[in-house]
Amino acid sequence: MRSRSTAPPSAPPRPRILRRVLATAAAAAGVAALLTGPSPSAPAPLRPAAAASGTTTVFYYTKTKNWPSAYLHYAPDGGSWTTVPGTRMEPACTDWVKKTVDLGVATGLRAAFTNGSGTWDNNGGGDYALGTGTVTVKDGVVAHSDPCADTGSGSGSGSGSGSGSGNEATVYYATATTGWTTANIHYAPAGGSWTTAPGAGMEPACAGWWKKTLGIGTATSLRAAFNNGNGVWDNNNGTDYTLATGTSTVKDRKVTTGAQNPCAAAEPDTRAPTAPAKVTATSTHTSVVVGWDAATDDTGVVKYQVTRTGGTKGTTVTDVTSTVLTDTGLEARTTYTYTVKAADAAGNTSPASAPATVTTGERAPEPAGGTPLGTDPRKDPIYFVLTARFYDGDSSNNRGGSQHVKSGNAAGDDPMFRGDFKGLVEKLDYIKALGFSAVWITPVVLNRSDYDYHGYHGYDFYKVDPRLESAGASYQDLIDAAHAKGMKIYQDVVYNHSSRWGAKGLFTPTVYGVRDSQWSWYYDERDDGFAYDGLTVEPKSGKSYYNGDLWSTAEPTGNTCVNWGKPTGGRSAEGYTVYNCQWPSPTSGMFPKQYYHQCWIGNWEGEDSRSCWLHEDLADFDTESTAVQNYLVGAYDKYIDMGVDGFRLDTAVHIPRVTWNRRFLPAIQERVTQRFGAGKAANFFVFAEVGAFVNDKWNRGSVNHSAQFYTWKERKEYSADDTRAALEQYDYEEQLGTGNQPVSANAFLNGNTYHAPDHSQASGMNIIDMRMHMNFGDAQNAYSNGKDSDDSVNDATYNVVYVDSHDYGPNKSSTRYSGGTDAWAENMSLMWTFRGIPTLYYGSETEFQKGKQIDCGPTCPLASTGRAYYGDHLAGTVTAADFGRTGSATGAVADTLAQPLVQHLQRLNRIRRAVPALQMGQYSTDGISGGMAFKRRYTDGGTDSFALVTVTGGATYTGIPNGTYTDAVTGDVRTVTNGTLSVAAPGKGNLRVYVLDGPGRIGGDGPYLK
Repeated sequence: MRSRSTAPPSAPPRPRILRRVLATAAAAAGVAALLTGPSPSAPAPLRPAAAASGTTTVFYYTKTKNWPSAYLHYAPDGGSWTTVPGTRMEPACTDWVKKTVDLGVATGLRAAFTNGSGTWDNNGGGDYALGTGTVTVKDGVVAHSDPCADTGSGSGSGSGSGSGSGNEATVYYATATTGWTTANIHYAPAGGSWTTAPGAGMEPACAGWWKKTLGIGTATSLRAAFNNGNGVWDNNNGTDYTLATGTSTVKDRKVTTGAQNPCAAAEPDTRAPTAPAKVTATSTHTSVVVGWDAATDDTGVVKYQVTRTGGTKGTTVTDVTSTVLTDTGLEARTTYTYTVKAADAAGNTSPASAPATVTTGERAPEPAGGTPLGTDPRKDPIYFVLTARFYDGDSSNNRGGSQHVKSGNAAGDDPMFRGDFKGLVEKLDYIKALGFSAVWITPVVLNRSDYDYHGYHGYDFYKVDPRLESAGASYQDLIDAAHAKGMKIYQDVVYNHSSRWGAKGLFTPTVYGVRDSQWSWYYDERDDGFAYDGLTVEPKSGKSYYNGDLWSTAEPTGNTCVNWGKPTGGRSAEGYTVYNCQWPSPTSGMFPKQYYHQCWIGNWEGEDSRSCWLHEDLADFDTESTAVQNYLVGAYDKYIDMGVDGFRLDTAVHIPRVTWNRRFLPAIQERVTQRFGAGKAANFFVFAEVGAFVNDKWNRGSVNHSAQFYTWKERKEYSADDTRAALEQYDYEEQLGTGNQPVSANAFLNGNTYHAPDHSQASGMNIIDMRMHMNFGDAQNAYSNGKDSDDSVNDATYNVVYVDSHDYGPNKSSTRYSGGTDAWAENMSLMWTFRGIPTLYYGSETEFQKGKQIDCGPTCPLASTGRAYYGDHLAGTVTAADFGRTGSATGAVADTLAQPLVQHLQRLNRIRRAVPALQMGQYSTDGISGGMAFKRRYTDGGTDSFALVTVTGGATYTGIPNGTYTDAVTGDVRTVTNGTLSVAAPGKGNLRVYVLDGPGRIGGDGPYLK
């Protein structure tokens, strides 16, 4: 509802939205290293302690409202609203009023507040969702503590409020790095007893600080721990804090005794930042990318103001937080001038930078830009395709490359670049008929390598690879076609590295190796007039798309490679002399340090894995370099503008988390928000490959190399310099270790109740569930391992879950999954009902290439690998009647759709789509027997979806809500009156999904679901 002030008293308005906001005050559930759980000497509950069963005492803060009186208008869950204006609240203590509500059997209530004269606080139209126990509502934030509690009990304890008699301790507690929106101090005077958890509510002192003055009688010190009132504790790593009388501050676990008031008026910040330096502006058609070096400031730069002059639209000023701006939709053949200013939090603005001038080109057929669908990504199962290997819609853009013959592909007339966007557009209905509403495609940027069909050797990050496009089937056409069918496009993107040819527009090397008589068979002659585009054959050789510009018969002018042309003493496999610089190397001087790292990885779980080269064919960007950051942000802005729905981040673990959190992730959010609004930005799905190919929770004990680590924001400030910050972050987190990492309840039910997730400390990066992937040799094993990691992921309901991929099968197998059809059916049944987003690698629906080596490079034909061409299975015509429903099909694709796993997959997708709890729900195994058995619930607005799931084996559920449950698989109806439901084992690959007040049976019996 919009406003309660317009509702007539005789017809109390009904809330449109029911949001569970109980966790919003727990803004840093395990966010800081210092949040290690309740003090061992002062046990505190993981969740706020409830008052008498079935009651809620609601405290409401009135100071910022200036209301003469306050009323609580409420409805117990499942009950009716009170008559407007509700029940009058009574004074509690300074600035607070309270009301105790009898809920009967309800476990919570919806509420709004009013002054009784038409002014309402209804949580912005969403109402407040409150549980049992003691609840505070302050300026829109819900927490759990008694703001009027001040009972320091025990020997010599005073009133606890600084009464003026006896000793006093004034404690300031910093929450700037934890994100807490309220704070309590739980304490015991020396020789006295502990307060009742969560302790005494602290008062806001100034930004980032909370204060409490405590009367401690004759005691001269006290022990203390702090909490946010919602189950998150700082107990000094389990040792509690010892605080003296007088004034103390506690900040990031450091106690300062006899401290100055941290909120005392500071000297005003009058120092302006330095002017941004090295401003550059480059144009592509009628778009301009502006980049600059970061400015410096004594308190920190918070934004940049980019001023553009020129053209008929006059002067414009755009604010950005990164050091790059992509300016689009400009006039053709027009000169523009850009200057940049830096601003700090106090509003001090630097002088303008030196100007950068650029002239736009012709208005080219640039993408008009689509609009992302913007729905919750957890609703959309993902189908992953290697575009070049999926379906060939246009043979004119097929290319075999320099390894066409050597690889064996030529003999089978199977060029590596075979599938394309035209083919993918033609077969979107196949993917939709399977039931998928999101398609993850491999990188689209222009690649450059001898074997680059997969897309991970980016060369021109601003250009779509023409080997994927056709007339009428551009990348924009694919995005638009998918959206027209209600399907999303997730683009695979690479921030970590470029090709060995460098990155066009940033740096491309002049020369590599020696082209002598031995090497002329492989290294083409240099052709200065040839510009590589992946599609055009270099005319001098008449055969190559790749070489011709990196090898020389004599040392070229400007060579930077050390000892160029001198034999290394080694020989190639053919027996040819190997020279220095014959191949890319980070240590040879080929790649400048201002753009590329200068080392090889030595320790895959060490710091160098984030700052050194993976492979000689993957030149490792210095992602802490401003120039590199600007290049990549500007490039990926282009694809955001086209309307893609999300990014899959390749090799994310090889970039420091602090760089992601400072630079790349905010830039993505900023651009999507700028183009499409905050709502679309919130659901722009970013998920990352954090390669942790081990079977334990933490990757060999290294937190910096564990997937879940990347789902969190930083917990402290680091140096302004990104390179230094990356080292500081690595050391800080490694020293804290696995036991002091943040934890989260975002994926878990509170009993049977869904609660609003706390994403206040989420980085914005979600992850591929590497632990389940590694253990999917057996579904039960994957399930058990997945559960074990979920409390360390910010929100595991966003995990992308797959069995195998273009890199590995389970347990780092180099072959595509070959566990058998029954095992595949069981894996699917688990993935489509357990938390996370189910994802399928192309062809797995038919066990395509099972047992085949996934990738062997150019040493064997692609047709013999897990990356074989799938188009032969898709020949013919197909239309989708809906997601998971085939309308019509002819030819080979009709046979493919008749496969047993396909039918299983279609029904799973229909069931998942019909039950919101299976898409977005939290889960629990409490009170449940059975192997792969769990309960899930999702509540939002008018939606309340509760499901009981068991995969393969039988299960018994106890302590569940009473009511009518219907199995979505069989249609079986059960009426629960005693909180218990038992389910017989459905059989391998089969499952039961009993839904409270559910939709009934979904689909007909198939080979597994029956």
